[in-house]
Amino acid sequence: MTGYAVPSPLLDAPGAVAAEGVDAGVAGHYGDPMREQRLLTEGLAAVDLSNRGVVTVTGPDRLSWLNSMTTQALTGLTPGVGTESLVLDPHGHVEHALHLVDDGTTTWITVEPGTAPALVAWLERMRFMLRVEVADVTDRYAVIGEPFGAVAAPGEPVVWVDPWPGVIDLTPSGRAGRIAAYGPVDGHPAQGRRWREAIVPREELATYIDDRPLAGVLAAEALRVAAWRPRLGFETDHRTLVHEVDWLRSAVHLNKGCYRGQEAVARVHNLGKPPRRLVFLHLDGSGHVLPPRGAEVTVAGGGTGPLAGRAVGFVTSVAHHFETGPIALALVKRSLPADAPLIVADGIGGPGIAASQEVIVAP
Repeated sequence: MTGYAVPSPLLDAPGAVAAEGVDAGVAGHYGDPMREQRLLTEGLAAVDLSNRGVVTVTGPDRLSWLNSMTTQALTGLTPGVGTESLVLDPHGHVEHALHLVDDGTTTWITVEPGTAPALVAWLERMRFMLRVEVADVTDRYAVIGEPFGAVAAPGEPVVWVDPWPGVIDLTPSGRAGRIAAYGPVDGHPAQGRRWREAIVPREELATYIDDRPLAGVLAAEALRVAAWRPRLGFETDHRTLVHEVDWLRSAVHLNKGCYRGQEAVARVHNLGKPPRRLVFLHLDGSGHVLPPRGAEVTVAGGGTGPLAGRAVGFVTSVAHHFETGPIALALVKRSLPADAPLIVADGIGGPGIAASQEVIVAP
């Protein structure tokens, strides 16, 4: 994935330092990432996410059409209510993650930087004779991340409210409650989290933010990691199953009709177990070094059991949280004991960084 080609005008803001990699084109921070995290948790700052792709789908068949191809139940979606859905390959591996909201006439979708063209090309191939029109409007609309939870009020732009860590209610009418979550429901660290994306015309980007403080994507990423929130291209690779990263809870409806990859989702959920599981890592910060994404995770050599000294996974996201210090998400073997002492490669050829795991997806 690569970012949107045109750098954001907010990179001209005082103190702005450009982000690198996938998030290139927007600010990584504005001089103080720790303070920016605090401002976000207090609901005071906004994050420039204008490198995200924006796709629109119009036409009377738009929701039933998207419902037939993606993991979420979208028919009858209430205007203004945000949801998320995934596009899977035939084997159930995650290809696209859609932040989706419908305003009554148009379905607005925001996606990871650089992925909109591929998504639009795939959707165009799936149109057949249905009454839908698909457009990549990334060059005309920009995304702003905000720590709020309400749906858009009259006069506001289109807003997607993040459903994470909410759990989809799979209960047929009149029956006892049923949900699907591979991580905790009660006591989830993201309970009470408020996050949304406002979709605004690019020329109104600075106007919409007004005089609010700006926070960079490093601050937003630290809070995402702390919330155990999976991100496409970070917690996913070419063989990721939704069960491995607890994406069933908010993005996959197990009671809906057929879609590509559904059989694989159902088979793992009903008959098997995912081969890997997402974990949250508390990293030793005494060396003042953060491991790079992709860093190998091994069981500490002094441990016992068949996995002692062996590689068991890799880091998917890493951050320095303003309260808890160095943290990371990692994908590890499902068989890894939850109490195993871990070492994360430091990326500089050193002895590595000691880490303890907190279970997200239960072994």
